[in-house]
Amino acid sequence: MLLRMMVAVVTAAMTSAAFAQAPYPHQQVKIICAFPAGGGTDLTARLLADQVSKPLGQSVIVENRTGASGMIGTGAVAAAAPDGYTLLVASGEMALNPHLYRKMAYDWDKELQPITLLVKVPNVLAVNMDVPVKSVTELIAYAKQNDGKLTFSSSGVGNPQQLTGELFNKMAGVRIRHVPYKGAAPQLADVAGKHITMTFVSIGAAKPFIDSNRIRPIGVTSTTRVAALPDVPPISEQLPGFELVNFFGFYGPAGLPDPVLKRLNAVAVQALKASDMAAKLRASGFEPSPTTPEEFRKFIRGESAKFAKIIVEAGIKLEQQ
Repeated sequence: MLLRMMVAVVTAAMTSAAFAQAPYPHQQVKIICAFPAGGGTDLTARLLADQVSKPLGQSVIVENRTGASGMIGTGAVAAAAPDGYTLLVASGEMALNPHLYRKMAYDWDKELQPITLLVKVPNVLAVNMDVPVKSVTELIAYAKQNDGKLTFSSSGVGNPQQLTGELFNKMAGVRIRHVPYKGAAPQLADVAGKHITMTFVSIGAAKPFIDSNRIRPIGVTSTTRVAALPDVPPISEQLPGFELVNFFGFYGPAGLPDPVLKRLNAVAVQALKASDMAAKLRASGFEPSPTTPEEFRKFIRGESAKFAKIIVEAGIKLEQQ
């Protein structure tokens, strides 16, 4: 890691000199998406690529480089030349993985340059249709009456959805057992099939189940209502102080020349404020949330501290680290 950082410093100096001779960008830009095609991170990356290609005056492509909870794609960008031609879109695992894995191939805070927060991604709390509750207050009372008997699903151990459930348990003073699944589809199917009491899940994945009355939404995990589910209140309205959201962000390697960083931040922020892109993101349950690079770095550090506290208090451990 130390050698990589030394190489990055030298490369950054060479890149800055090259930038002075040729304005950025003068060739195709690649955004690595650290998660699979078809998911929310991928959707956001592709919308961003389409939107920024025109103001940059170059084609911008998306390459999915997946695996190891986003660490393969993230590591590739951390090791890339800081010239602005290899960039990254990744999720909240950026703040989460350091607390779950003993060995990391990179230190995001030293080897990546945050460009802007792209979107905040609230989850929805939904129950199966046989659960006799229609609000968070009623759910808390029901859980206390059935201590340790209720279950909540997530798309995996250590996933932000599990952390959301564990935070709910602590703040509400209840014991609802976690049942992990491999992805949103089976996680939702067993709630709809009434095998699992409830779930914390992405709004985009839950929407077809909600629209077909197969599960009942009773709260969102953000502190404000979500455009995709306008009639569903924030959990915090009935459980004050509750908030936990996933997020997708835009990064480059550490050492990006300042003019490149400013240019990328400007075009990305402009894209997030464009009405057509914002509408598509909100339809998927995402909230555009542009920031400055330093605001984004501070945000990640804050979320990382929040995740760490939940992981320790809930005793969350991965079987393989």
